[in-house]
Amino acid sequence: MTRPSTSDPLTEPAAPHTPATHDTPIDPTVAEAQWHRVNARTILVRPFNEALGLIPALVGVIALGQHDSHIYWALGAIALLLLRGLLHWLTTRYRITDEQVELRTGLLFRQRFAAKRDRVRTVESTARFGHRLFGVTAVRVGTGQHEDKRHKPLMLDAVTTAEADQLRRMLLRRAPARQPGAQDTSTASEPAPAPGERIAALDWGWLRYAPLTLSGLAAIGVLAGLVWRSFNELDINVSRFQLAREGLHWAERTSLVMVILIGALIGLLVVLFGSVLVYTFKFAGYTLTREADDTLHIRRGLLTTSAVTIEEARMRGVEVSEPLLLRLAKGAQCNAVVVGMRHKSGNHMLMPPGPGAEVNRVAAAALRAERTPTLTALVGHSAKALRRRLVRSIGPVVVLTLALWLLSVPGWWPAWLWQASLVLLPFAALLGWDRYRSLGHALTDQYLVTRLGALDRRTVALQRTGIIGWRIKRSFFQRRAGLLTLTATTAAGRGGYAVLDLDVTDGLALADAAVPGVLAPFVQRGPAHAEAVATAG
Repeated sequence: MTRPSTSDPLTEPAAPHTPATHDTPIDPTVAEAQWHRVNARTILVRPFNEALGLIPALVGVIALGQHDSHIYWALGAIALLLLRGLLHWLTTRYRITDEQVELRTGLLFRQRFAAKRDRVRTVESTARFGHRLFGVTAVRVGTGQHEDKRHKPLMLDAVTTAEADQLRRMLLRRAPARQPGAQDTSTASEPAPAPGERIAALDWGWLRYAPLTLSGLAAIGVLAGLVWRSFNELDINVSRFQLAREGLHWAERTSLVMVILIGALIGLLVVLFGSVLVYTFKFAGYTLTREADDTLHIRRGLLTTSAVTIEEARMRGVEVSEPLLLRLAKGAQCNAVVVGMRHKSGNHMLMPPGPGAEVNRVAAAALRAERTPTLTALVGHSAKALRRRLVRSIGPVVVLTLALWLLSVPGWWPAWLWQASLVLLPFAALLGWDRYRSLGHALTDQYLVTRLGALDRRTVALQRTGIIGWRIKRSFFQRRAGLLTLTATTAAGRGGYAVLDLDVTDGLALADAAVPGVLAPFVQRGPAHAEAVATAG
């Protein structure tokens, strides 16, 4: 390995046992003894982000003038957070060599993380409000390994935005391995790549789809829970507020029907406002670009910004999600099926809720296809699958009605409850029919396409080369009906994508046609099987 030029202060190797403290991006040609600190601004950033949660309680205490001791507790907590940020900066080191990425942190409990560079799958940059305020970001390096208490992600919190961008390009670059003694011509000062090809960007007209995602309802619920808990912790009596007393007096003087209608209208307006607000915070500044190094780069967020880079070589397909209300408005959302990216993280999103036509265009562009495979005509399932969907939808309502009726016979519950539950039967039947109508699958030259769900209908196009196995599940009632659930297992996305309630012969034939030979040791072939394989393929 060649020694960096001493004329360049950015690549000057540090003295022995002395960690480098500069904030410039590191160079993989630097000697392995050189370690780097995260940016010094992390001393303030981490405490600032964590202290935001103390603001509501602190403001409430100061405004109401209660519990003066709480102020000192809050100030003491802030001091401890600052000390924690200082210790994090003093004890955290990282370095990037030709072979791996290493991170060590901790004072009392020293921890060391290492990941081979050729195992890096994704690089995610997240900047919360505190990060943006101080001009830094947090970088998370994903290796595709399942994360638990033993396998924690490699996180650099915090580095400068410029350094995060260069780390992303460096870690996702698949350079050929160098022979010992060969000279590495890469430098930390290499020119930035040309701007990528823009595939999609946020259209503020998409805000009309925000209320259909029900995100505002969840946000209002979380906010209401936070306010209620704060009031209990601070022993705040709501009746002390003039506005609350007037509202209670109005409700006492007004009819119950009018109170319900006004309350429902106010609740609807709050949910609509909350949905638009959440959509703006999450997706403002959204752009999807294709970079020159064959990666897809996604940026979004207002107060908390997120930047995710996905290698196209790691993509195994796309998923088009259509929640019921969004589907009724001909809207959808597009997600990527990527090796090594957690589905629950939300970073796999290619396009936020928006027009279905635009979602399909983005899905096709992400896959470099003229037409997205999720629009492929699907093969419907048999009448036995319809009966199963109806039974699973209507059955719980029937059980509920019978239980309410039995409780009403001895007079324990009023009789009108079981009579009112009968109204749910047609809705349950409609839901079962819609679930059956959504069922379908198809097999193209490159993709296995499957669709399921009613309240949240999902259509997935999974590359056949990304299928690593099959899981066949048959419940007691499925065995009686001659059906099975076939799940294609993969190292990407959810880890498995199911085709529900297939006839046994059709299911085995589909698996054999999609990935020939995988089920061969477990299937007894015959004329019916050969005919089904030919039909599926």
